[in-house]
Amino acid sequence: MPTEILMPALSPTMEEGTLAKWLVKEGDTVSSGDLIAEIETDKATMEFEAVDEGVIGKILIAEGSEGVKVNTPIAVLLEDGESADDIQSSGGGASAPAKEEAPAEAKSEAKAEAPKDAAKAAPAAPQGADGNRIFASPLARRIAADKGLDLSAIKGSGPKGRIVKADVMDAKPQATAATAPKAEAAAAAPAAAAAPSGPSADMVARMYEGREFEEVKLDGMRKTIAARLTEAKQTIPHFYLRRDIQLDALLKFRGELNKQLEGRGVKLSVNDFIIKAVALALQAVPDANAVWAGDRVLKMKASDVAVAVAIEGGLFTPVLQDADVKSLSALSAQMKDLAKRARDRKLAPHEYQGGSFAISNLGMFGIDNFDAIVNPPHAGILAVGSGVKKPVVGKDGELKVATVMSVTMSVDHRVIDGALGADLLKAIVGNLENPMVMLA
Repeated sequence: MPTEILMPALSPTMEEGTLAKWLVKEGDTVSSGDLIAEIETDKATMEFEAVDEGVIGKILIAEGSEGVKVNTPIAVLLEDGESADDIQSSGGGASAPAKEEAPAEAKSEAKAEAPKDAAKAAPAAPQGADGNRIFASPLARRIAADKGLDLSAIKGSGPKGRIVKADVMDAKPQATAATAPKAEAAAAAPAAAAAPSGPSADMVARMYEGREFEEVKLDGMRKTIAARLTEAKQTIPHFYLRRDIQLDALLKFRGELNKQLEGRGVKLSVNDFIIKAVALALQAVPDANAVWAGDRVLKMKASDVAVAVAIEGGLFTPVLQDADVKSLSALSAQMKDLAKRARDRKLAPHEYQGGSFAISNLGMFGIDNFDAIVNPPHAGILAVGSGVKKPVVGKDGELKVATVMSVTMSVDHRVIDGALGADLLKAIVGNLENPMVMLA
């Protein structure tokens, strides 16, 4: 019997992805472990391997298709002795039936379900002006609501005539202007309920009519960053702690170490010391080494530190696990490797998920100081500015010039209170101003 190849879940949180590229074509023979496609998640493009052996009988999802739900059939695999004719007879191609059959099937299915579930199903499955149920994916309904589209006026191209994302993305608001008042009224309620805060995309575009601009389509990463950080800023009670750190001792110590490590091809950066300082501080203040888990707090044993890495179109936060027990040279090598693979979007999910605390360093871009947004479920993030020569007053009152780096620690107040946060930041500062203690 033909076997359906399903859209894989390439990470624990993946709900949909983009089928970026097929590495096989219909008629190709594949074995278990062969690469058959490239799947783009919100964070990375990952290769997808065949689980079984056989012949690719039919490709159901075209290259470049976005918003493909996990477990959606994307292709059909034939065993020995089977042919493409077996796909329809066995139901293996049921996910992509002939379009002319869809309206009749959808209509009969809608009539069968309407009597007992009409009231309950209305928000999830809107009805057309003739009272028939409209089959549309949740994403398509949400986009239609945002764009003010009447789903009853849109022809679906998905299985059984189902309206999918591509159908509503291509539709124009003007196409629904002639629909019946009843249909407009029925669409108004779900549209109002689903309307996001702020003006819609069409409203913003109309503000700039007559002005030249380029419309940049959001990829999965940009959408995820926007959604997660909006949620974080709205739901996490942030507070901020700021300190200046004198770096002269660290810079001198770093220079001496790099001379000794030159023969091994190791060159430590200031960021390597910051990672180590944070990791050791989390061990010194263990109550701050925690994450928010909805109805509880998880106190972590090891120091798993996430570090923000800017890439084209977004950022990654690869996690350095057990950073408290690793040497500076080991941390430096691991960070370089993670940063390179992050920019190539080659990180595996376990390499950028987790961690209890994050670091965002914009000092190399000339930024003196800034406030970062906590990335849930982390309890905090350290925003690091550049080291700048400044006049400072010494302990005995003398005026001197020192290299000063400004840091701001953004904290989730649900996990860390003010005094605890102050203890953590004090420990970080102490490690950086007395770098030799980090080797003890």
